[in-house]
Amino acid sequence: MDLNVLLLGRHEYGETLRIQNELLEKRQRGEIEDTLILVEHNPVITLGKNAEKSNILASEEYLKDNGISVHNINRGGDVTYHGYGQIVGYPIINLRLKEMGVKKFVNTIEELFIRLLNEKYGIAAGREEHHTGVWVNDDKIVALGLAVKRQVTMHGFAFNVSTNLSHFNNIVPCGIKDKGVTSLQKLLGKEFPDEGTECESIISYFCSLFSYENCKMIKLEEILNQEVQI
Repeated sequence: MDLNVLLLGRHEYGETLRIQNELLEKRQRGEIEDTLILVEHNPVITLGKNAEKSNILASEEYLKDNGISVHNINRGGDVTYHGYGQIVGYPIINLRLKEMGVKKFVNTIEELFIRLLNEKYGIAAGREEHHTGVWVNDDKIVALGLAVKRQVTMHGFAFNVSTNLSHFNNIVPCGIKDKGVTSLQKLLGKEFPDEGTECESIISYFCSLFSYENCKMIKLEEILNQEVQI
């Protein structure tokens, strides 16, 4: 089985959500293969279907003045932040054809980043017993929030590479009050001017751990116009 990889670069959240939904429907109809979207968003706060709005700490006026939009979406989890320097991944994956349940899917994404951080940077990352995501001690470096529609996944993960961590002060990240957030830049004490090499690592580990025979780069217009029955 092959995997489409769609690199959107810096892309507005609402438009990316529209693309996700379109590709989700195409995957459900079997018109495209499994697809991984990688993107960087302008500053945005998203609330999952079980989110507490009180976990947004900043005022509406502050968010508006600082260009931070807010979106209510249908993923699991509470409130999270996306912004510059963060790699966000949206896997559009047919779990039935992968013969994989939701729990295994989540565990595999966590394993991807645990291995990447350990093998590439020597960072001892791991899981936290009561919360999803990938952690370095008590600080989350990769957040996870998914939805599954007719056996196809959407939404996904957010990996803090060089994210401005002070922006997380505007929320209670994932509704967890007694833990923090971190980034690759903070842990290594060096700047990451380009997240491109980290995207390459994510793609490599994703293809390996999910056992895809081939990962092929695809353009947005290409995949939106695809109507081949898989």
